Amino acid sequence: QVQLVESGGGLVQAGGSLRLSCAASGRTFSNYGMGWFRQAPGKERQFVARISRSGSSTYYTNSVKGRFTISRDNAKNTVYLQMNSLKPEDTAVYYCAAANTNYPDSNLNSYNYWGQGTQVTVSS
Repeated sequence: QVQLVESGGGLVQAGGSLRLSCAASGRTFSNYGMGWFRQAPGKERQFVARISRSGSSTYYTNSVKGRFTISRDNAKNTVYLQMNSLKPEDTAVYYCAAANTNYPDSNLNSYNYWGQGTQVTVSS
C-alpha cells in the first residue's frame, strides 16, 4: 500500500506559478511510476503528466507542454509539478497517482494509488 498526500495548491492570478508536491509513504517510492491528473468541476479526471521511476522519462498532455514540469526526488519520496504561466482553464483539483509500472500511460486505470487532491484556482 502507498499513501500519497498532495500539497501546494492555492489561488493564483493568471500568468502566475505554483509548485505542487506529493509525498509518498508506505512502500519503496522509487518502485513506482508517478503521474499527475486534474479534475475541473463537472468534468472527468484528466491526465496531466507522468514520470518514470528514475525520473529520466517524462510525458505531458499537450495543453501543459512548455508550462508544466514534473520531477521527483526519490530520496525525499516526493514528486513535484511545477506549473508556470497558469491559465484560468488550469483551475481544477490536482491529484497525484502511483503506478506499479515504470512508464504508466495516461489512462486512469493504469494507476494503483491516488492522493486526496489539492485545489488549484487561477483567476483571470
